[in-house]
Amino acid sequence: MILEIQICLCTNMNSDLIDAEVIDDQAGLLSIVKELGKSDIYAIDTEFHREKTYFAKLALIQLRWSDRLVIIDPLNLDLSVLSKIFLSNSTAVFHAGSQDLEVLHRATGAVPTSIFDTQIAAGFLGMRTPSLASLHENLLGLKLTKGDRLTDWLQRPLTESQLRYAASDVRHLLDLYQVLTQRLIELKRHEWAKAEFATFLEKRQKLIDPKDAWQRIKEAKHLNKQARGVAQALAEWRELAAQKNDIPNRYIMSDLALVGIAQRKPTKLSDLKNIRGFDSAQYQKEKGQHLLKIVEKGLKADPIPSFKNRKKSLPPDMRPAVTLLSAWLAQFATDKNIDPALLGSRSDIEDLLRGESTCRLKEGWRHQEIGEQVDNLLQGKCSLSFDDGRLIIESRGTLP
Repeated sequence: MILEIQICLCTNMNSDLIDAEVIDDQAGLLSIVKELGKSDIYAIDTEFHREKTYFAKLALIQLRWSDRLVIIDPLNLDLSVLSKIFLSNSTAVFHAGSQDLEVLHRATGAVPTSIFDTQIAAGFLGMRTPSLASLHENLLGLKLTKGDRLTDWLQRPLTESQLRYAASDVRHLLDLYQVLTQRLIELKRHEWAKAEFATFLEKRQKLIDPKDAWQRIKEAKHLNKQARGVAQALAEWRELAAQKNDIPNRYIMSDLALVGIAQRKPTKLSDLKNIRGFDSAQYQKEKGQHLLKIVEKGLKADPIPSFKNRKKSLPPDMRPAVTLLSAWLAQFATDKNIDPALLGSRSDIEDLLRGESTCRLKEGWRHQEIGEQVDNLLQGKCSLSFDDGRLIIESRGTLP
């Protein structure tokens, strides 16, 4: 069934005259896939909830291509048919699409093989993680339809206000793509952006390996070797239980309680009392004994190296260089009018100074723009100096 909702903004752009179609049956979805397969580019966005579940619950998929704008109601549909589009040569245009990619992969079994992310692209024009609304206003002179972004997208029927808001997320996304692409080409940064899109797609949010879940617990880095083993065992158990029951892992056990148990290393039920953030009353008899077995497993595991020891330590005499290079990188980003986060972080600089083979500053456009200069600096071919309040790298041959 196709429902036509008149959604117009007070502008003169032709796309504002396009009606949004709501697709809520399989035949309609198959028809969309067939037509969309003829297009080499399309805009896409999703609405989802994950507050009370482990896996995000997909509520809507918005698509825009050519002269069509479609809102897919996915609750009763087999979305695997969309994988045909995702695995084609068509380019999917997102805005800050990391979570969208995660949700779409779970719903369809695939993600687009070619993407363009407007937030990343804008970073190459000097905009720092801009919102979709700011891009509309700054690049298109438009204001997005206001709506309640915290609305319940899983409610049915959807209101016209919800549909209007959902449609606005993709209505002008292809217009943004065109403007951003033109400016990237003019600045000779289009290839940079394409490389970043590929990296972004490769590193998209994926389901965490339960064995690595402990690494996301901030307090875990301060634990000793034995306690780290317990934290890993507990976090793995918690993650698997959360996935099985499709609930947030905090509903199983809080980070605070998990770290507290890891520190105490209990061997009997009475040891579970008075641990901060932990409700020992919920872990009696069989449940408590099961928890003690997990702790025992962690204690018997091979020692886990600390976070700090996983990389070579930076020599003390190199630490001032990190601060200086971080300042230079910020100055370079300002001069080049590019988001500093795209160039590199303090951690990237430390990796470069340590000689890490996976350092971002040793690869692609970053190496050409930054890495080579830093390499020359470290080899004594260049020096850092101030020029009118600016920190710059210059060849030693030009020094007085």
